[in-house]
Amino acid sequence: MRLMKNALALIAGGTLAATVGIGAAQANQVKITPLGSHDGEFCQFDRAMVFEDPDGTRLLYDAGRTVAGAEDPRLGKIDAVLVSHMHGDHVGDRHIPAVNAGACGQVDVSVAVVPNTNSVNIALAKDALIVTGSEMPRFFAGKLKALGGDPKKSQLVRFGGSRKVGGVMVTTVPAVHSNGISGAFIHGELGDLLSASGLTAYAGPPTGYVLTFSNGLVAYLSGDTGVTAEQKTVVGDQYGTELVVMNIGDTYTTGPTEAAYVINDLIKPVSVIPSHANEPATKDGKVIAGTKTDTFIKALSVPAHLALSGRTMSFDGDGTCVSGC
Repeated sequence: MRLMKNALALIAGGTLAATVGIGAAQANQVKITPLGSHDGEFCQFDRAMVFEDPDGTRLLYDAGRTVAGAEDPRLGKIDAVLVSHMHGDHVGDRHIPAVNAGACGQVDVSVAVVPNTNSVNIALAKDALIVTGSEMPRFFAGKLKALGGDPKKSQLVRFGGSRKVGGVMVTTVPAVHSNGISGAFIHGELGDLLSASGLTAYAGPPTGYVLTFSNGLVAYLSGDTGVTAEQKTVVGDQYGTELVVMNIGDTYTTGPTEAAYVINDLIKPVSVIPSHANEPATKDGKVIAGTKTDTFIKALSVPAHLALSGRTMSFDGDGTCVSGC
């Protein structure tokens, strides 16, 4: 009888240890939740994602037009807002009135938020930092101050430098794109003159981000960019990036074949999440054949994980998706 009790105790102890081990592993994962326009789909304007470190730090990347303002219930706690560049579909010139408004290929983005921007409104409401590079921090500081916020919440990270936000090290890296501030964001006489002249204000070069999480995961957020040498020398070689969020929309950024070259030949990560496809890429959560997203995924030599809105994906420290993919 005693032998049986001892055996049962050993089994129970092993089960408990295994359970604790599973719990510890789950607690050591980075969670990524796309905030697109339509639940369970990857749609026309989808760029926004929330990254959650194992320590609970939450970063919102490129809120754009698919976060339904600061009151969007999907946001939760936000510690910092990241903005790759000042174009309206990234910083947020307007946004959806609610999730699932309009169609996946014709999204209802009828709520105008100029001159404040969706990003500033969210940061103000969440008492979050805005962490950007180039000449963008002074612009955001001015917006925060004008709205009664703290301009010091707009913080600078230039190329080659880093800033810690909670458990996450935030680094900016070069992107090849444009980065003008439209007259609508500036408002007043200067804004009107810029708009009438077809010009934008200088905001410095656009950026991508490298995020180093507390579990060791290194993620590259490409922003809008073409192919750059830094994608190999800095993103791949220096930081050893394991997870890439890659914009693939073509015309305005790398197209699907160019983006696949960046992944396969320059960075060589463990996993990739396609973003900014500028198309209704899925139906019922499945990739539509013949889309840019389909072309990109088929050209990859590493696993791709769809950014389906509202679906949380979890990644371990090596860049492998362990749930939600």
